[in-house]
Amino acid sequence: MSGYLAVFVVVLIFVVIFQIAKASEYVSILKGEKKTRQQTNRVNGFLLIVFLVLGLVGVYYCNDLLKGKIILEASSEQGRGIDQMIMTTLIITGIVFVITQILLFWFAFKYQEKEGRQAFYFPHNNKLELIWTVIPAIALTILVAFGLRHWFRITSDAPKDAMVVEITGKQFNWLIRYPGKDGQLGRKFFKNINDVNNPVGQDWEDELNKDDYMATEMHLVVNKPVKLIIGSRDVIHDVGLSHFRMKMDAVPGIPTTLWFTPDVTTAQMKEKTGNPDFVYEISCDQMCGAGHYSMKANIVVETQAEYDAWAAKQVAQYAVAHPAPAAPAAPTAAPAPAKDSAQKVVAVNEAKH
Repeated sequence: MSGYLAVFVVVLIFVVIFQIAKASEYVSILKGEKKTRQQTNRVNGFLLIVFLVLGLVGVYYCNDLLKGKIILEASSEQGRGIDQMIMTTLIITGIVFVITQILLFWFAFKYQEKEGRQAFYFPHNNKLELIWTVIPAIALTILVAFGLRHWFRITSDAPKDAMVVEITGKQFNWLIRYPGKDGQLGRKFFKNINDVNNPVGQDWEDELNKDDYMATEMHLVVNKPVKLIIGSRDVIHDVGLSHFRMKMDAVPGIPTTLWFTPDVTTAQMKEKTGNPDFVYEISCDQMCGAGHYSMKANIVVETQAEYDAWAAKQVAQYAVAHPAPAAPAAPTAAPAPAKDSAQKVVAVNEAKH
C-alpha cells in the first residue's frame, strides 16, 4: 500500500510542476515574453550575488570551524613535507577559485539582459587564449613537479640503516612479516601458501626464512626509517597510512615499496590528542570486496628499547610451521614388592623343597 502511495505522490508532484509551467507560460503571453524574461533575469542575477556572498562566507566559516580538527598533524618527516605541498596547492587553487567565481557571478549580474543593450560577438583572440592556456599550464607544471619530488623521495632507495617490514594484503586483513636477526627476509613462493602455518608462502629451504617472524600489528621505532615491501595475495589492495600521509597499492605478483620515518610515538600521540585509546592505523584504501571496511591493522611507534623487548618475544614462523616433536614418555617402573611380602614368598618356596 505504501508503494502505491509513493507512486501517487510522485505523479502528483509532476502534475503540479506541469501546471505551474503552463501558468508561467500564460503569464508570459499576457505580460509579454520579453518583459517577463528581463524580470526573471533581474531576479536570477540578484540571487546569484546572494549565493556568491553566502557561499564564500560559508567556505570561510567551515574552514575556520574545522581547521585542525579533522586531520591531525602528520606523524612522519615526509608526511609534513606532503602536508606543506597540499597547503601550497590549496592556496594557489583557492586564489584562482575565488577570483573566477567572483567574476562568474558578477558578470552574470552586471551583464544581464537590459533594454537597449546588445551582446557583443567575440569569436577569437590569440592574446587571451595564450594567457588562459600558458599561465595555468605553468602553474600546474610547478605543482606536478612538487608532487613528483615527494613521490620520488618516498619510493627511492631507503637509507641503509632502515628497518624492513613486509606487509601483504589478503581479503580481508594484513599479513606482516619481519626479518630476524640477520635483517633479511627469506624467499617466498605463492604455491607454498598455507593459511594454517605459512600465510605468505615462505620457502623453508631458504636459510634466511629460519628466523623471520609474523605479527598481527606493525611495530616501528621512532625516528628510524622504515622500508615497507608491499604485496597482495589475491586482489589489488592499498596500504593506507593516513597519519603518516603515505599510501601505496598492494598488487598481486608485483611488489611495491615505500619508506618513511615516523617521528611521533604512539604514547606521545595519546598525550597530544588527549585520547588514551589512540592507535595508528593501517587501512585498505582500495575497494577490495565485501569486507573492505574491516581491513585494518594497528601500528605501534615506540622507542628502540621497547621495540627490542617486543621483538625478543616473537617466535620465528619456521618454528610455528615445524614444531619440535614431543619427547617420548619415560617408561614406568614396576612397583617393588613390600619387604614382608617378599619374605613370605621365600618362606613358601623353602617349605615346598
